Amino acid sequence: MSQERQVTVRVQKVKRNRIRMKLFLFAALAATLLLITIFAKYICPYDPYAQDLSQAMQPPSATHLMGTDTYGRDMLSRVLIGAQTSISSTFALVAIITVFGTIVGIFCGYYGGVVDSVMMRISDICLAFPGLVFAMAVAAILNGGVQNAVIALALISWPKYSRIARSQTLSMKSLPYMQAAQLAGDSALQMILRHVLPNIVGPILVTSMLDIGTMMMEIAGLSFLGLGAQPPVAEWGSMMSSGRSMLQTYPWIVLSPGLAIFVSVVIFNLLGDTIRDYMDPKNSHSR
Repeated sequence: MSQERQVTVRVQKVKRNRIRMKLFLFAALAATLLLITIFAKYICPYDPYAQDLSQAMQPPSATHLMGTDTYGRDMLSRVLIGAQTSISSTFALVAIITVFGTIVGIFCGYYGGVVDSVMMRISDICLAFPGLVFAMAVAAILNGGVQNAVIALALISWPKYSRIARSQTLSMKSLPYMQAAQLAGDSALQMILRHVLPNIVGPILVTSMLDIGTMMMEIAGLSFLGLGAQPPVAEWGSMMSSGRSMLQTYPWIVLSPGLAIFVSVVIFNLLGDTIRDYMDPKNSHSR
């Protein structure tokens, strides 16, 4: 092996190890957030819904690390319990649009025909509107609430996945091994499950991971506008909305849930970027 080739291999190994270390780090941070979400009610220092007006508007201190709100509720407890609403609804939304969009894309790409044309035109209509504006209109029609916010965002977010799945399926249909599998007697369902789905799961997974942060901010945005979670439900966007008029006088009421959104979005975005780098074909030969 030439010296130049040896240097290239060493550089590739260093790059591979850095990507793996980043993947483990961000995966551990994301797992920590999920554990906090699952066990939030057990680690809250106070009852997040208990009101104590004598403790209202208390600044951050050793007793209340993130201060208290206008009703004397502990902000740290509300931020922790709010993770259950914010993160769980985000994961539910991403799961819905990923599964539905992928199924539609595979079906349209594999079978084509009238159904393909109709579904793609519907997706074009969804993509033609500004996403959040369209979601606001749908959420307003459905009278708000976390579930209705998830439905509203799902209605305008699935076309991305259908487009990816459809294009990948179309590119695979003409491959020799797909034709050989068809000649061997595989049914359409067997070909989709054995050959199509395993080969498109990578791009779909990367897209869904990168969408977690975006969907979290959009759910928080709808709640901030009063079209998502409704008081007294602890949800980060709703909590920021309830304290927005006191930003200059009691900033911790807004900054506490805002910090939670910021940290969560950054962690999931970095995890998604690292997964994309890890699954990049340029790095696949190094693993």
